[in-house]
Amino acid sequence: MEVAPDRWTSRIGVFDLETTGVDVAEDRIVTAYVGLLDASGEVVHEEHWLADPGIEIPEGATAVHGITTEHARAHGRPAGEVVAEVTAALRTLLAGGIPVVAYNAAYDFSLLKYEGERHGLECLDSPAPVIDPLVIDKTLDRYRKGKRTLDVVAAHYAVPLESAHEASADAIAAGRVALALANRFADRLPEDPLELHTRQIGWAREQAESLTEYFISIGRLEPTEALDGSWPVR
Repeated sequence: MEVAPDRWTSRIGVFDLETTGVDVAEDRIVTAYVGLLDASGEVVHEEHWLADPGIEIPEGATAVHGITTEHARAHGRPAGEVVAEVTAALRTLLAGGIPVVAYNAAYDFSLLKYEGERHGLECLDSPAPVIDPLVIDKTLDRYRKGKRTLDVVAAHYAVPLESAHEASADAIAAGRVALALANRFADRLPEDPLELHTRQIGWAREQAESLTEYFISIGRLEPTEALDGSWPVR
């Protein structure tokens, strides 16, 4: 008799980065957080990192997460060590079959990959299973009006988010949003995290194609251009 897979909500990893900017190939990690939540959304294990990114932290980025270049240089650890440890923590969770939740996962996992390459590390090129509340919410509640930023989506699902744009707060809130989605849409989401991971690959691609069409229609993209819908790593 085939054993049914555990429902992915029994234990989830959570992951978030705060960075020097939004270019996944060029920007650097400033703070990172990897945690483990139980089925009720309580934190049962967590790790925090502060890195010296090795470059100036722009004022705009500091305005978001509060970390200045001076603070990172004085208190942050070498970037290569931080990238290696974050990658190892995620690899441990995934190897144990624990899904990792990241809001807009393609950003965090892609930036981590490029940081790994920069420091000559073995990268997480195809992390799985990953749960992305942004991709799931946009698919299952497609026509809801309004922004889909983490703070807005967390409020919609009655998930508190204090200290937004602080890596631990964002990661934990994203995990709790994922649990809320699993509860709200239990009849539409598979219990097997690897099956859900595979579905999200297709959903992310469809969302990029739809947004590409819209941007072309308003002149924000040329007809020959297209958004990259690769997920969870670009």
